[in-house]
Amino acid sequence: MPSQHVDQLLIFVYFIYGLAFFGMGLTLALESERSPTLAQARLIRPLAGFGMVHGTHEWLESYLLLSQVGNVQLPEWLPWVRLAFLVVSFLFLMLYGVLTLLQDPLQKMTNSYPGLVVLGIYTIGILISAIVTYHSLRPSWVPVLDGMTRYLLAVPGGILAAMALRTEAVAARRQKQDDMKVYLTWAAVGFGLYSLTQVFVAPLVMFPANIINSASFRSFTGFPIQIVRTLAAVTITISILRATQAKEKERQEQLASAQKDRLEALERIQSELVERENLRRELLRHTVQAQEDERARIARELHDETSQVLAAFTLDLAALGKMITSPAGAQTLVEQLRLLSKQMSQALYRLVHDLRPAQLDDLGLIPALDYLREVNISKSLNVTMNVEGETRRLDPAVETVFFRVAQEALTNTLRHARTDQAYINLHYRTNEIYMTVRDFGVGFDPVESFVPPRGWGLAGMRERVDALGGELKIDSAPGKGTSIEVTIPVVDGRSEGQRGQ
Repeated sequence: MPSQHVDQLLIFVYFIYGLAFFGMGLTLALESERSPTLAQARLIRPLAGFGMVHGTHEWLESYLLLSQVGNVQLPEWLPWVRLAFLVVSFLFLMLYGVLTLLQDPLQKMTNSYPGLVVLGIYTIGILISAIVTYHSLRPSWVPVLDGMTRYLLAVPGGILAAMALRTEAVAARRQKQDDMKVYLTWAAVGFGLYSLTQVFVAPLVMFPANIINSASFRSFTGFPIQIVRTLAAVTITISILRATQAKEKERQEQLASAQKDRLEALERIQSELVERENLRRELLRHTVQAQEDERARIARELHDETSQVLAAFTLDLAALGKMITSPAGAQTLVEQLRLLSKQMSQALYRLVHDLRPAQLDDLGLIPALDYLREVNISKSLNVTMNVEGETRRLDPAVETVFFRVAQEALTNTLRHARTDQAYINLHYRTNEIYMTVRDFGVGFDPVESFVPPRGWGLAGMRERVDALGGELKIDSAPGKGTSIEVTIPVVDGRSEGQRGQ
C-alpha cells in the first residue's frame, strides 16, 4: 500500500477515532449533569473528560497528518500541544479507574490484586528500559514522550478502566440488571483491547519499542494499528451509550413506579379525606338532630308542665282575688301577681316557639316560616314572604334546615342590617327546594375574617346546609344589603345528603 494512500486512510481513521471518543465523552458529561447513570457523577466525569480530550487529540493527529500530506509548515509548538492533550486524556482515564476501584476498596482491590501486581511489574520494567536506553542519548523528545505516555499512562489507564467497568458489570449482575451487565462488559473488553493497542507505539530505540511498534504491526498485518484502536473506540462508545440508555430506561421505570406509588398514596389520602368529610357530615347531622330533639323536648316540657303550672297559678290568683273583698291593698297585690303570671306565660310561649315551634312539626315549613314572619313583625321587622311552586311536606331534617337558616338570617337582619324590611322567597321545584332571604340594609363584606363569636351564625347555616348536600350562597356588600340563598336537592322529600347515608 503506497504511503500517501496510507496517510489518507489514517486521516479518515483519526477522524472517526476522535469522533467516537468525543461523542462518548460529551454524552457522559451531559448525563453526569442530569443524573448519574453508570456510577456517581464524580466517577463518570473523569471518563467524560477522557473522551472529549482524547477525541480532540485524535483530531489534532488528523490535522498534523493532513499538513504532512499537503507539505504545510506548522508551528513547532503544535506537536507539544498534541502531546499535552494525550497526557491529560490518559490521566483522566486513570483517575476514572482508580476512583471507581476505590469505591469498595476491600472487595474490588482484592479482586484486582493480581492484575495490579502485573501492572506494577510492567511499569517498573518500562521505566528501567527508558533509563538504560536514554541516560546517555539526546533523542527527539516528542516521539519519546509520546511512547512513554502510552506505555506508562495509556496502558495502565486502559487496564484500570477495564477493571473498573468489569466491577460495575458485576454489580449490575447482582442487581439483576442484565442489559447493563452486558453493555458494561463489552465496554470493559473494549478498554482492555484499547490498552493492548497502546503497546504498539512509534518505533524507538528502547525495548520493547524497537521490536513491538506500530511499524512492525503494519508490516505484519497490512493495516495500521490505529484501525484497531478505532474499532476499540467504537465498541467502547456504543457499549457506554447503550449502557446509558439501559440505565435511563430503568430510571424511567423507577420514576413511573414512584409516580404510581405517589398516585396511589394520593388516592388513599383522598379516600381518607372523603371518609373523614362523610364522617364529619354524619357527625354534624347527628349533632344537629340531637340539638333539635333536645330543643323539642325542652319545649314540650315547658309547654306541658311549666305552662300548665303557670296557668293554674293564674287561675288560682283569679279565684283568690274574688274571695278577697277587703282590704283594698290585698286586692291590688293579687291583680299585680296575676299580670306578672300572664307576662310569664307569654314569655314562656315565645321561648317554647323559639326553641322548636309546634307549627314546624305539626303543619310543616310554610306555617313555621309564617310564624317566624309574625314574630319578627312584632319586633318591628316587616317580613314579606312569597311561596312559589307546588308545596309539599318535606323530610323534617330538610324543613328544619330551611327554618333555622331563615331564623338566623332574620335575626342578623334585625340586629345588624339597620332596616325594617326583609323578604323570604321559597320556591318548590321538582328536584330541589330554593329559598332566598334578602334585605336592603347596610350589608357587610363576606370575605371579612370574623373573630369568634362573630360569624358563628353564618358558619352554622353553612354547616347545616352542607350536611344535607345543599349549597348556601351569601351575597352582600357594604351599603347594598344582604342576600342568603339556600338550595337543597330533594327526591321524595329527602335531600341528596340523606339519601347518600
